[in-house]
Amino acid sequence: MADQDGSRVSIPAGSATLDGELHLPDGGSGLVVFAHGSGSSRHSPRNQYVASVLRERGLGTLLFDLLTEAEDRAYENRFDIDRLTDRLDAATGWLREREDTAPLAVGYFGSSTGAAAALRAAAAREDVGAVVSRGGRVDLASAQLPDVTAATLFVVGGADTQVLELNREAYERLACEKELVVVEGAGHLFEGEGELERVAELAADWFGDHLV
Repeated sequence: MADQDGSRVSIPAGSATLDGELHLPDGGSGLVVFAHGSGSSRHSPRNQYVASVLRERGLGTLLFDLLTEAEDRAYENRFDIDRLTDRLDAATGWLREREDTAPLAVGYFGSSTGAAAALRAAAAREDVGAVVSRGGRVDLASAQLPDVTAATLFVVGGADTQVLELNREAYERLACEKELVVVEGAGHLFEGEGELERVAELAADWFGDHLV
């Protein structure tokens, strides 16, 4: 069982075993699963920062690698949204089978291509309460968007013009509770002063409202 400092876990996903880092909430009721973007991993400093803010709000977090090291060396696998979605679904099922995580309300935080996997997985499951997309390639989940029932927040940088347009188009396809927030002046990675902090606060508020 993970303690408050977190523990390393191995998640079965078909023929693969995925490495992860699980932090359980201290008396909380929500757990956020992170789906990173292409070329990233569970060690993503941006996602690690957001996860730390969520934990400060009493939420649990699971950061895990959606691909094995061998799979990640093949560039095309990073954009295999079907595979990434299956991995996220497998991780969620694994959480549902554990005694310590089964009772927790689950949400997804997806970045870039990981946001597409998060939305696709949420559309296929009834036990995901909320989704937050940071600079998400949500267009890659276009066909599944009308089936998403989880409360969904899109956060996009104002200077990330192409992705912002894709998010606006995708937003119209959502039939669930939803919100789109533009962080003015921010680029795709939210590297400017205070920008990632803004993302983390928005995510913490969203998950706090819908999971806790």
